[in-house]
Amino acid sequence: MTPIARMAWTCIDCPDPKALAEFYSGILDWPVVDASDEWVSLRASDGQMLCFQAVAEYRPPTWPGQEHPQQEHIDLWVDDLDAGEQAVLALGAVKHEVQPGQDFRVFLDPAGHPFCLCQASTH
Repeated sequence: MTPIARMAWTCIDCPDPKALAEFYSGILDWPVVDASDEWVSLRASDGQMLCFQAVAEYRPPTWPGQEHPQQEHIDLWVDDLDAGEQAVLALGAVKHEVQPGQDFRVFLDPAGHPFCLCQASTH
């Protein structure tokens, strides 16, 4: 079957695209390839892209509550959960008080989006 389309990128709404791009660039080691006050793009060496878009009156999601649902989140594989946790905390992540699994950990990025570090060997 021929695909209808190809994935271009994932874009995350946030109050400060440059700050959030810097946070994820620190985690993924992807460079910024496009930046303005309203939009910042990171690109991996294989072409994957993660972008950040400024949103006026941004309200972070409330996970696991649903007052402001997360709608999407990023899962990132790490070889060592403890080392990964220390690294993302040093970059400004906050470990969420709710931790529903043993082979992954939930964090909040600086704009309040949940993301998970997942143990690579279990997937």
